[in-house]
Amino acid sequence: KVIPMASAKEAEMTKLLENTFRAVNIGLANEMAILAQRMKVNIWRVIDAAATKPFGFMPFYPGPGWGGHCIPKDPVYLAWKAKVDGGETGFIDHAVYINNFMPAYVVQRVADLLNEQRRSLRGSRILLLGVAYKRDVADTRESPALTIMSLLSKKGSETSYHDPYVPHVQFDGVSCDSQPLDIEFLESQDCVVITTDHSCVDYEYVTQHSRLIFDTRNALKSATGRYPGKVEA
Repeated sequence: KVIPMASAKEAEMTKLLENTFRAVNIGLANEMAILAQRMKVNIWRVIDAAATKPFGFMPFYPGPGWGGHCIPKDPVYLAWKAKVDGGETGFIDHAVYINNFMPAYVVQRVADLLNEQRRSLRGSRILLLGVAYKRDVADTRESPALTIMSLLSKKGSETSYHDPYVPHVQFDGVSCDSQPLDIEFLESQDCVVITTDHSCVDYEYVTQHSRLIFDTRNALKSATGRYPGKVEA
């Protein structure tokens, strides 16, 4: 359906508002996730409970960052234009900061979890489960998973990935291939980081054959309970 607008400027601002609305709310969800982890509260249950309110609340969910060709860019563009015109964009600026911070936060959480097992990031084998920026697509544009993979590699981790939609990917000038999720490979990994919650992945199977899981997407919700040595975000 085409919605007539008074001008191209109004139409463009409509797009910017919609994408910025999502960016700011994703940023709020990510900030709440960081806060909840420090307070030892399960943010996923909190969001599900809040979503039972019949009005006034729209659930947004935390993750490893933001991605795609619109949401990570449009709010930044809008904030720049606002500043050019002498305006301020406090909400937008903070959302950009939080969402850009999430890949580094994920890496720190993984480091802390490995440290609890007397291991360091350097030399650890880490599998990223999903490199597309969102579920069930092959699009890796601005994907936070690639940033996480780069950060882990720079800290000396042996990184690999599995993504049923992305057979090959390049990051930091290196070409990588998606690895098969066979039992031997999963059991050889020190940590599996779920960065994209593709619906075709058997998470129960992954859980059964992994030493340690850090779930940034709540993909393990459908698996049966919390398993020893497994960690949910």
